[in-house]
Amino acid sequence: MVAGAALVVPSGLTLNPSDPEAVLAAVGAHAGTHLAELALDVLGWLALAAAGLVTAAGSAEAPRPYLVVLAGGLLAAAGLAGMLHDAGNLALTQLAAVPAAVTVATAVLLTAKWTVNLAGLLWVAATATTAAGVPMPAWLRRAGAVAALLGLAAVALPWTTGVRGPSAEMERLGYALHLPVMVWYGVLGWRFLRGGRPRRR
Repeated sequence: MVAGAALVVPSGLTLNPSDPEAVLAAVGAHAGTHLAELALDVLGWLALAAAGLVTAAGSAEAPRPYLVVLAGGLLAAAGLAGMLHDAGNLALTQLAAVPAAVTVATAVLLTAKWTVNLAGLLWVAATATTAAGVPMPAWLRRAGAVAALLGLAAVALPWTTGVRGPSAEMERLGYALHLPVMVWYGVLGWRFLRGGRPRRR
């Protein structure tokens, strides 16, 4: 996901619904980059869904297994919503070849944008629940709470713009606010891989 964001932001492919003509032009001009980013993004959302299933499967070893199952379910749901978002963005590669399809492209962009917002909300809920229910060191639990708050701010950004929708700058801010969530899951996953489930301290 980080690699996908690194491709999207400098290429102007954040796909802002407020300017569908510019989006179609950008996708048409950078079709290869757009498809490469989508491939990375799909892998990321698939990994997120798989991580959710693995988390839920290990719930029996946790002090509060119901929280672990909930965290895993929310994470898997976020992955599925993210893949729906990517399906909408994939459709833009075809719409970019049809200049008269601006109205359709606007609808697709809005649907994809709010689907990824839903994915972000599920992801934030999963992060908060994981930090509360999965055994881990106290410092990692606190870092998870901070990451969840930053992710919540990213999810809330589009709601603050009314009918205008978020600007390109605000979209970039949303990417930056989600980065700590990605890093936190990376650290948590690395600890799992190195020594089994993190122990509570």
